[in-house]
Amino acid sequence: MLLLISAAVAQQAEPQYEMDHYVVGFLKKGPNWTGQVTEETKKIQEGHMANIRRMGATGKLVVAGPFEDKGELAGMFIFKCSLEEAQREASQDPAVQSGRLVLELHPWFAAKGIKVNPPK
Repeated sequence: MLLLISAAVAQQAEPQYEMDHYVVGFLKKGPNWTGQVTEETKKIQEGHMANIRRMGATGKLVVAGPFEDKGELAGMFIFKCSLEEAQREASQDPAVQSGRLVLELHPWFAAKGIKVNPPK
């Protein structure tokens, strides 16, 4: 009877995931945030998107995207590199440099293999 119970418990065990270390970056509206679309904000946004593509091409940025609820959190990055490398990469972003966005980075432990599929 004990053997049957042990076998049943073993079959119901939680799935095991491989884990890995990442850095999550939260982009918040900064002191120079504005919802107005101007030539300056367009230029900053174009630079922001170019920087995201650049970071993605390095393989250090694995996921990026905006939040859709129009709250204080504007977007999120997930990096596969050290905290220092993530800071160095993201500090080149024109939206961060201009104060339009403020970046907050945190070490994160999550399932291994998080990635974005390449564009088709």
